[in-house]
Amino acid sequence: MTIPTNETHDPARRSLVDSANLPGCDFPIQNLPFGVFRPAAGMPPRVGVAIGDRILDVAAAGSSFDGLAAEAARACASPRLNHLMSLGPQAWSALRLELSRALSAEHAQKGIAQHLTPMAQAEIMLPVVVGDFTDFFASIFHATNAGRMFRPDNPLMPNYKYVPVAYHSRASSIIPSGTPFKRPRGQRKGANEEAPSYGPSRNLDFELELGLYIGTPSKLGESVPVGNAAEHVFGFCLLNDWSARDVQAWEYQPLGPFLGKNFATTVSPWVVTREALAPFCTAAFARPQGDPAPLPHLDDADDRAHGGLDLTLEAYMSSEAMRRAGTAPLRITQTSFALVYWTVAQMIAHHTSNGCNLCIGDLIGSGTVSGPEKSSWGSLLELTARGREPIALPSGEQRGFIEDGDEIIFRGFCAKDGFARIGFGECRAVVLPAG
Repeated sequence: MTIPTNETHDPARRSLVDSANLPGCDFPIQNLPFGVFRPAAGMPPRVGVAIGDRILDVAAAGSSFDGLAAEAARACASPRLNHLMSLGPQAWSALRLELSRALSAEHAQKGIAQHLTPMAQAEIMLPVVVGDFTDFFASIFHATNAGRMFRPDNPLMPNYKYVPVAYHSRASSIIPSGTPFKRPRGQRKGANEEAPSYGPSRNLDFELELGLYIGTPSKLGESVPVGNAAEHVFGFCLLNDWSARDVQAWEYQPLGPFLGKNFATTVSPWVVTREALAPFCTAAFARPQGDPAPLPHLDDADDRAHGGLDLTLEAYMSSEAMRRAGTAPLRITQTSFALVYWTVAQMIAHHTSNGCNLCIGDLIGSGTVSGPEKSSWGSLLELTARGREPIALPSGEQRGFIEDGDEIIFRGFCAKDGFARIGFGECRAVVLPAG
């Protein structure tokens, strides 16, 4: 379903927060992503909206709102976004409209400045209570690259072009951006080793992904039609599905990913709403001639025309030595979510096609987003050919896989002539030595 644009998308609208009007700002007034923050130590966490380099306390600022917007603002006194999500799309949209007006330079709400907190002074927290986490495999370029390493003559499994493949991961190890984590331990068996051994992963990797949060639930036993599937999405984030490739390679047959994946998943703290991204909807990825058409439960004319998302995704690497020297992180890939083989709606429709129910706060990952060129591949597994072709860092170091002390940073943005640039902020974490 296509979301119409409205006054909240007007590129001419300016904010009373000066930093929100600067070129290249991730959080202009046209964005208004939701997150959870603690204004000061000892204070309870609350829902906020990012605007420039400030965070607006939504519940406090919305005390003068009316109707649905007022109800939605009151829900933002909660310590997570789940309560706001439960009110539904009309309430989300009503709140976005009132916040846009209240923060605009032209119609600024009296006294709203007192409800703004400098982002640098706030504690940013995990925005959603996540009950379930499903990770897809939606990029045919990533699937082909990864498959070619293990099955050179037949890289794609026969089901790939028919079904959006996914696995169920662990919600308990989802962490907010900026939270360091320890290198995982696990069983791994090298090609020249006779038996497996247990120890720290030797082949730690990142996966550049887009995450989405379910805001509208579905009923157990009922499937969600692909034409209605996108309506269940509250918003999007950046997602790093960290992967211990050596552990993964040893354990994944016959039942798929387990300990090689579930030790940590980092998400960006700001949830960019589906409505904010309305101007950047685009046609779904065009399947090459000869590929099978999606089965009827995964096909919809509107989804083919508007189910893609023109979103640029980037990954950067910074070693401990680089940070000590003050060297900027090195961008190691840039890709586009418009290149994924399966749309968001198709992922959701297939997820529920057997009657599996969606719940408020469910997190869905796209899987690694890769493009056709090496510069657009979304993991070190691909970029370094399983470590055989290491990346050269500005410090003189080389990386086949992630070393202790390395920091991986994701950034994402949507840009289009005639509309304001919408950014996602950063998704970042430092890898610590194994415990």
